[in-house]
Amino acid sequence: MSAQQSQESPDPPPGPSPDSLVSATQAPRSLHGLSTELTARVPQLLEAMRSVGTGLELHSTLDRICETAAELADARYAAIGVVDTEGRGLSDFVTHGIGSAQARKIGHRPDGKRGLLGALIAHSDTVRLADLTKDPRSAGFPPHHPPMKTFLGVPIRVQGEIFGNLYLAEKNGGGEFNDYDVHMVRVLATEAGIAIGNARLYEAATQRERWIDGSVAVTTALLSGGDADDALAVVAEQARRLADSAAGIVMLPAEEGGMEIVAVSSENPATSLGVVIPAESPVVARLLEGEPVFVDDAASDPRTTSELTSRYGPCMLLPLQSGGRVLGALVTPRARGGRPFTEAERTLATQFASQAALALMMAEAQRDRERLAVFEDRDRIARDLHDLVIQRLFATGLMLEGAQRRSIVPEVRDGVGKAVDELDVTIQEIRTAIFALQQGPAEAPSGLRTRVLREINMAAVPLGFKPAHRFIGPVDTVVGELVGKNLIAALREALSNAFRHAEATRIDVVIDSTITLADGRPGVRLEVADDGVGIPEGGRRSGLRNLRRRAESLGGASSYGPGTGEDGGGTTVVWETPLQPAA
Repeated sequence: MSAQQSQESPDPPPGPSPDSLVSATQAPRSLHGLSTELTARVPQLLEAMRSVGTGLELHSTLDRICETAAELADARYAAIGVVDTEGRGLSDFVTHGIGSAQARKIGHRPDGKRGLLGALIAHSDTVRLADLTKDPRSAGFPPHHPPMKTFLGVPIRVQGEIFGNLYLAEKNGGGEFNDYDVHMVRVLATEAGIAIGNARLYEAATQRERWIDGSVAVTTALLSGGDADDALAVVAEQARRLADSAAGIVMLPAEEGGMEIVAVSSENPATSLGVVIPAESPVVARLLEGEPVFVDDAASDPRTTSELTSRYGPCMLLPLQSGGRVLGALVTPRARGGRPFTEAERTLATQFASQAALALMMAEAQRDRERLAVFEDRDRIARDLHDLVIQRLFATGLMLEGAQRRSIVPEVRDGVGKAVDELDVTIQEIRTAIFALQQGPAEAPSGLRTRVLREINMAAVPLGFKPAHRFIGPVDTVVGELVGKNLIAALREALSNAFRHAEATRIDVVIDSTITLADGRPGVRLEVADDGVGIPEGGRRSGLRNLRRRAESLGGASSYGPGTGEDGGGTTVVWETPLQPAA
């Protein structure tokens, strides 16, 4: 199978490739007198080639090549050094013959930037040494490394380009690697290059499929109409899984500038959530401009050095960008000493970030449409209440008032009068509901209306009943924070006075934001009326003085009068102030 053929079909051949067989059959002709012994080893070579060509997973293929090469050349140790994309060092180092315990003692694997391995990267030729320790290119071994003398290094080419080098060391029996070994390993390296090419194609296709599936999962989560925070968590989780990283992090622009971490998928996400990366950070500046940032070691890179990045190594920081708008950023760091991200991984991750950003924009547009539909529905309900229900109630009230005037029975007139009063209250309550419908959902939790209702519900416990309430006008939108804060304090004081002194069985609370004060300014009025015993002559007035001082500090006034009991029994406290107090 030629290199071109291996690109078109990722499936490995069932046996050795034609190129390898040609190399194997031609090799004896060039050995001049040694062909008999070499020919005797051809079946072993063919079996080795068959073994190398089995399977498609890249790392297992490299393991198999190492093991097969060691058996073929009768070597104790074998390794494959995978040259990085820049051709300056090793991105991976696969070994055979060194146990996991010993590998841990040795520590970091060689980077190929110095010593004999570095020289073989710079000059990709076959090297055979009787004692590698005496070679001037050798830089020695790290502590706990097994002793090695005899050495054979053969380059591995994939589709005409250097993929790495196959290293063999320590010929069993104490001898040196001979010409037979060199020729056999060269043939094996040729077949290994083809097998690696097939494995690379298969891995690339599988990797693309995984990233596409991840993009689909993210898009589905974002457009499912669920909680936005949950959707961002899905983006972080999928990015972590697909990039094989230690964490997946989503950042969004912060209100005070910079970017805030809003979603984390890691072993301990709580330590990172809510952290704001300042706008002065060069990485943030690049991301906000829509440019990706790739870091080889986040712990030592001056652009990212911080307490947060001290435990990370290779890192991708990708803008979530769509239509020229940067919505946030996606960060996928690997642990310190982790494998650097390949060009293919960087490309796939960048495409994933773009897809996620597009899904975010679509989800945002979908939520806007849903909110608009809700607002339109609420407007329709408000119009129906105003145009139909209130008008009918008002007409009914007029009819009852007419009947009241024509009635000659006092009990009937009183009953009809009370019915008209109840209709008036009902109309005011419907108008309050209309104002509530016209407000956005985000205004309700912190609005004046909610705080008033909270005070009323709290007062209901000691009173033994719940005070009635009525709102007039858009209290949440026209009453400012300062006035609202003082109005709540005045309401609390009035309800407290009613509980301690009034002995009331009914309390009515009315808040009207449509009044005009005596000086012509728009204002808000609080009325708290009860049917209790009223204010006795000579009684304490400290609570009323507090209400008056609070109102006067805002340019308003406070007063009291008859209540809602029989013959004016009880007390009505009136507290009013301008909507916008004087500076």
